[in-house]
Amino acid sequence: MVESWSFLDTVESNFRPLVVIELAKGTKEETIEWFTKRIVDKKANGGAQLLVKPLVTENGVENIYLVGASHLRLLLGAETVGLVKECSDNSMRTFTYSSRKTFKHFADDNHNFLTMAECQYIIKHELENLRAKNEKMIPGYPQAKLYPGKSIVRRLLTSGILVQIFPLHDREELKKLSHSWYGRVKVGYQPLDDIRGYFGETIALYFGFLEYFTFALIPMAVIGIPYYMFAWEDYDKYVMFATFNLLWSTVILEVWKRICAILTYRWGTLLMKRQFEEPRPGFHGVLGINPVTGREEPVYSSIKRQLRIYLVSLPFVCLCLYFSLYVMMIYFDLEQWALDYHNENESTFSSLMLYVPSIIYAVVIEIMNRIYRYAAEFLTSWENHRLESSYQNHLILKVLVFNFLNCFASLFYIAFVLFDMKLLRQSLATLLITSQILNQFAESLLPYWLQKRYNRKMKKCISSKKTGMDLSLAEQVNMEKEMGTYLGTFDDYLELFLQFGYVSLFSCVYPLAAVFAVLNNITEIYSDALKMCRVYKRPFAEPTANIGVWQLAFETMSVISVVTNCILIGMSPEVDALFPDSKVDLVLTVALVEHLLLAIKFIMAFVIPDKPRDIQMKLAKLEFESLEALKQQVRAFQMQL
Repeated sequence: MVESWSFLDTVESNFRPLVVIELAKGTKEETIEWFTKRIVDKKANGGAQLLVKPLVTENGVENIYLVGASHLRLLLGAETVGLVKECSDNSMRTFTYSSRKTFKHFADDNHNFLTMAECQYIIKHELENLRAKNEKMIPGYPQAKLYPGKSIVRRLLTSGILVQIFPLHDREELKKLSHSWYGRVKVGYQPLDDIRGYFGETIALYFGFLEYFTFALIPMAVIGIPYYMFAWEDYDKYVMFATFNLLWSTVILEVWKRICAILTYRWGTLLMKRQFEEPRPGFHGVLGINPVTGREEPVYSSIKRQLRIYLVSLPFVCLCLYFSLYVMMIYFDLEQWALDYHNENESTFSSLMLYVPSIIYAVVIEIMNRIYRYAAEFLTSWENHRLESSYQNHLILKVLVFNFLNCFASLFYIAFVLFDMKLLRQSLATLLITSQILNQFAESLLPYWLQKRYNRKMKKCISSKKTGMDLSLAEQVNMEKEMGTYLGTFDDYLELFLQFGYVSLFSCVYPLAAVFAVLNNITEIYSDALKMCRVYKRPFAEPTANIGVWQLAFETMSVISVVTNCILIGMSPEVDALFPDSKVDLVLTVALVEHLLLAIKFIMAFVIPDKPRDIQMKLAKLEFESLEALKQQVRAFQMQL
């Protein structure tokens, strides 16, 4: 591979723009010249060895540059990032340029061997790994300090010189994907392989989980309808339903692990080696030596970070939780007022007024969740975590704790303090339906409408101009750079997590929750697909082997649901009547049943393998072949000595 770099040329006649770089207006010429030179320089000189072309419009050259790469450069980059591709013998192996002929569909003239998403991921990786050599600052900007080994792109971003980097849409491929994905209403599976080929594994895995979760909810919905219609007040009849719910929540999460393994093996990410994490762009500190890499980089005391977490972030989160509980008590005051009003008037209007406090509270919950999210992001950034994974874990923990309490505290209070099952059903239904409507509007309909308005304005502006190939490309870039940036799957998984809580925590009280969840998720698939293709800029592909910490979050919610459902069943009058003399016996019996169900749950999780047998065998075979190859290399080295 090392010898192959020298044969690369930085000029290619058929330039294919893949990535857009937008610099700030007024960026100094010497900065642009230095940055573009580093992009096209050979690897031996510390460059990325990519192709760069300025975007030319009728107004001249703007501070927008298109980045591409030669076919050979992309193949060598695929080896660098450790892409896994399918071989001719149907096995999955890490791609190497020297063994390229052994991979399925490979040909020297086949430029579609790598998907466009993979090509853009390779370019992003190479740009992010452009590092300062002997420069002490960015040319033209003395305040933007550099040091050997510092990522140039990250410094340009934090200095405000680099506005954004984003991958270009392929309009023809996007049109085909849109038609097969959401262009027509159909009963069937999503084109997950096509989604993965266009948007990458992280987004494809989210849509795969959304689809799987929707199908998994159907049995709960089908069983819940007759329970709702024929057994409303008979809580003893809900025991079987609640038990089924608890087993169902365990089985679907374990089966998802197997489906996830099948998908990610087919896509190659199950075998990809974890990349060494670089410091995140916002990380700052005193310049020091990294003991692992030996490179100079900012160093920040972990003691200072812990002090910030426990003395500032933790008290702030607790204060927010207290405020959430205070708002909840105001909601109950409104509920009491609405009930008193209804008892005095006994009219159709007063009956409708009974739902108003819950609707208002649901809207307030959504507003508080979104405001808290911004505060949590600011706090987590201020804590100054070195790695992106650490930043994400702390952010997810903060958001999950607040969202769980904010969304479910009122339901727990109604169930276990007020003991009002009728109000619990009403509140659960209102919170679930209102939150789903608000999320659909805020996440999909409103951004789509705003983007459509902007696109109409852009088309009017260029309608009088000539349309050639360059202008068409300039139009596309200018339209896409103004689109919103997709911030990842965090909010999408969070919405599903809260929905899972509404369905599983109080299933024995409101069986129709699964029905509304299925209906919402069907529309969610189409609306999320629409916003990915029409509303947001194309995100960079991010290889992943699973849904990460969200798997643990769903499993934790499943355990909590065992406890809540057992207590709700134990509180029913029918069960209470079985222990007329001793409430202690009732508590002990409920605790025993709860422990038995948890035991069954954990046994099932242990018995069901995370990976199918054939995947396990393929992984074991690859590991064996890797060890044998390593032994042969050691023997060859020893023979040379």
